[in-house]
Amino acid sequence: MKPALNLGAWRYLNGSDGGPALELPAEHLVTHGVVVGMTGSGKTGLVTVLIEEAAKAGVPTLVVDVKGDLPNLLLAFPDFDAQRLEPWVEAERDSTAEEVAERARVAAEKRRAELESWGIGEEELAAYANSIHVRVLTPGGSAGEALHMLSSLERRSPRWDSDPEAARDALSAAVSLVLRLLGREPDPAKSREHVLLSVLAERRLAAGESAELAELMQDVLEPPIDQIGALSVNAYIKVSERKSLAAAMNSLLASPSLASWRQGTTLDVAEWVEPKQGKTPIVVISVAHLDDEERTLVLGVLLEEVLSWVRSLPGSQRLRALLVFDEVYGFLPPHPANPPTKRPVVALMKQARAFGVGVIVATQNPMDLDYRALSNAGVWCLGRLQTDADRARVIDGLAAVRGSEDVTGDIDTTLQRLAPRWFVIRNTHAGPPLLMQPRYAMTYMRGPMTRVEIRKARGVKEPVRVETPTPGAAAAAAPTQTQLVGPFASGK
Repeated sequence: MKPALNLGAWRYLNGSDGGPALELPAEHLVTHGVVVGMTGSGKTGLVTVLIEEAAKAGVPTLVVDVKGDLPNLLLAFPDFDAQRLEPWVEAERDSTAEEVAERARVAAEKRRAELESWGIGEEELAAYANSIHVRVLTPGGSAGEALHMLSSLERRSPRWDSDPEAARDALSAAVSLVLRLLGREPDPAKSREHVLLSVLAERRLAAGESAELAELMQDVLEPPIDQIGALSVNAYIKVSERKSLAAAMNSLLASPSLASWRQGTTLDVAEWVEPKQGKTPIVVISVAHLDDEERTLVLGVLLEEVLSWVRSLPGSQRLRALLVFDEVYGFLPPHPANPPTKRPVVALMKQARAFGVGVIVATQNPMDLDYRALSNAGVWCLGRLQTDADRARVIDGLAAVRGSEDVTGDIDTTLQRLAPRWFVIRNTHAGPPLLMQPRYAMTYMRGPMTRVEIRKARGVKEPVRVETPTPGAAAAAAPTQTQLVGPFASGK
């Protein structure tokens, strides 16, 4: 039986009763998904449920976290014990221990009531918690696992032996990152310095060596090659220019701030998505602590690495992995803007489906997105949007999706009346659009997590030991009437 993701309840587009369980076949996400909704629409909750359901189906997920919400996935508590929530409930600074305990008790009871109304009890919580392996990576920071952003240079990949083209793409992204850090032209098509560093690095890596920055700096000063293309090295790039580049590289190497970018976990997507002791991986790459420019640089390298990994896979029609990008605004802008993240995201949206890798992008700011790239998406979840311009932009994007031209008018009308925590779901694989209310997340939704809180969550996370669940016990029951509030904000 093909796995299905139980997302929640559904109704017909006019608001009439539908059914208690909206099951999305996992393979439908191979053609990618888009989640759009303003603040308070329930977008992050829906994204979390999608990740949980994928994990339950044994599908590993890579999560790009821009706002700090998705490290909450560490808080997959196996029961309704209020004491587990005490470190995480919101409390006043001068609250007593008794007041904190009472807040935790109230939060735990609410969590129990909401989840049990969806047929999720402690047995299901424990089974989920025991089936996942959550990691939080924080490039340039120490709250989560450190991430070596120059792995493609300084830690030789086996891909140089099995798939040199993919290895070359990852190397190019790493060289671009170095040049951006140096304040120099990073575009491989325009920068002679990029070509020089890439040729020198590839010479080392193809020979089975590493290409650490200090070694590359020496190669820049005294090139171990005679020509680049049809020109001598000195004719291609002057000695004075190479000395300037080497001096800048030396200053970068001497900078204490660079150390955090050159240590930690290797940028190896293939290793990240391998099951750990039979548990499904959920890997959160959190960049909420970085500034805008650093985020763009880091995610450009990360996404190029994801693209290289995808291209190394055999073809597949089943969903073998998910990439979830929560808040893609600013990273996939329309032409002519071209940040380092845009090329790999566009390529993934066009190509990853052939390899069984689905991409889900989410945003609360739909105005500045390249909808030509998103026209490849087959599943759209549209939440509440505040302005006419936002709704019009989304409808324009959806109209470009094959099979959606005849329903966009109905959706536009519905979006004007949509209540929070309700979405219009348009699955181009399965009939007309529907209204959907996502189920309550099993993850405790703490809200954006600070660096201190991420450290705390990683420190207290312990393996969960449970009895083998009874077969069929995880089947969701129908939500209660209390939960199934009306899908429309008003009777307009």
